Amino acid sequence: QVDLVESGGGSVQTGGSLRLSCVPSGNMYKDYWMAWFRQSPGKEREGVAALYVYDGNTYYADSVKGRFTISQDNDKRTLYLQMNSLTPEDTAMYYCAATLPYGGSRDRPLVDYEYNIWGQGTQVTVSS
Repeated sequence: QVDLVESGGGSVQTGGSLRLSCVPSGNMYKDYWMAWFRQSPGKEREGVAALYVYDGNTYYADSVKGRFTISQDNDKRTLYLQMNSLTPEDTAMYYCAATLPYGGSRDRPLVDYEYNIWGQGTQVTVSS
């Protein structure tokens, strides 16, 4: 059983930056996906960025390309989301997710039903 704990959320002004962290506990594997999703009130959960740990490939929603970067530390545990040039539209609860212990390719790595383990979320608020 793997648990995910997010941190790093907070309040910033437009144009600011935040870095979210997701620390997994439990047994880890070499072939799995990790991702960041977000959800704001009244909206569907949106996939923001995904990382295929097996080969390091990353995927981003169009809304965050060029502004957000997903990465994982060298011991392949903590997942990060560096968020730059934040706007009020980025305001949401951000969730870390993983497909552990399931690996393999994914046609749609930013779709939430691909992920079976979820963190509790960390709030990001961007003011104008």
